[in-house]
Amino acid sequence: MHTSASITPTAREAAPKRNFRWRVVDIVVAAVIAVATGLLFLFWNNIGYAWFVAADAVTPGLGGIAVGIWLIGGVLGGLIIRKPGAALFVELVAAMVSALVGNQWGIETIYSGLAQGLGAELVFALFLYRRFGLTQAMLAGAAAGAAAWTLELFTSGNLQKSAEFLALYFGTVVVSGAVLAGLVGWVIVRALAATGALSRFAAGQDVTQRV
Repeated sequence: MHTSASITPTAREAAPKRNFRWRVVDIVVAAVIAVATGLLFLFWNNIGYAWFVAADAVTPGLGGIAVGIWLIGGVLGGLIIRKPGAALFVELVAAMVSALVGNQWGIETIYSGLAQGLGAELVFALFLYRRFGLTQAMLAGAAAGAAAWTLELFTSGNLQKSAEFLALYFGTVVVSGAVLAGLVGWVIVRALAATGALSRFAAGQDVTQRV
């Protein structure tokens, strides 16, 4: 006859507890990712905005297809650090870097970073910070896009625009978030992991274990 004492160790080994406490290396790497992403935003502020304006000139609302790169910080933070708050931290700090160095939106950039980071964070939280595959990355990017769309109802006056515009803009922003933030972010993390740069993180160990 088996006693509860005899099966308890096996059960514990089968379902090890995750440690969600941030290490010093987590903070440092998250900050580095955030600064690098903020510099990417500065680059995209010109190219992405030109694409946004050109697409919007074709059909109002189509410009949302260019937004995804501005949403990538939350995806990168969540996929690499894999701890509560990482997606929000990276997207928000990246937005602060972009605003402080200088862009055409000023303080609104920080509001956007907060909303977008929360959107991505929500997806990782829904999966209990245990699933970090391509599906989760694309959902996080899409959620960041939905959060950006919601914020802009008030900060950009979109609430007064037509239902057709809002529907098209929502669709393009969400798709752009899923692809340019989610898919691209996932590819970037995989590429970094393959170099060994993420060897101290689960994101890096996942890749090396499959090789």
